Amino acid sequence: MVEVVTIEAVARERAGKGAARATRREGHVPAVIYGAKQTPRLVALDPRMVMRELHKAGWRSRLYDVKVGEVTERALLRDVQFHPVTDRPEHVDFQRLAAGQEIRVGVEVVFLNDTASPGLKAGGVLNVVRHEVEVYCTPETVPEKFEIDLTGLNIGDSIHWSAVKAPEGVRPVITDRDFTIATIAAPTKMAEAPAAEAAPAAAAAAAPPAAAKPAAKK
Repeated sequence: MVEVVTIEAVARERAGKGAARATRREGHVPAVIYGAKQTPRLVALDPRMVMRELHKAGWRSRLYDVKVGEVTERALLRDVQFHPVTDRPEHVDFQRLAAGQEIRVGVEVVFLNDTASPGLKAGGVLNVVRHEVEVYCTPETVPEKFEIDLTGLNIGDSIHWSAVKAPEGVRPVITDRDFTIATIAAPTKMAEAPAAEAAPAAAAAAAPPAAAKPAAKK
């Protein structure tokens, strides 16, 4: 089960740009909790809490219990808007969750046992195609992360969705192919060496034949 984090919020009475600016002047971040066919709830958050959560890995799939007074709302953190100059959080969107409701989330991919991969031990490089995978699931089945075991993988091997042990009821958004998550690529120097060796031969083949020397006079 994914981690659930409880955060404290303060109710806001008014919507609109002017009210949002006033909330920021008071040192808070305006936010909204929407969804589940209910009226959006306007709240204000501590900016330090927002940044602390964003600096944690996997926040896109983390569940939040947003506590507003005596009311607690289960939600996903969907979007954060930042100031273009200061990079401070300007607004936060939460999606309210209902039990059994299917949702779309991005789940972090974590790679294990890199020292047990012959390809990586030989100097290969782990080329991560997807640092997270988007899936459909319910709030009760959101995975905390997907773990990929690198044991036994060699240079040239690929890791696909079929290698992921997803919980029952969790299905990927991409369904038309067994998509790639990562590959074990050859080290850069190894890949460049054959090309470097082939270059002189190719240049020699492309060079025009040397002109014949004139015969010596007798």
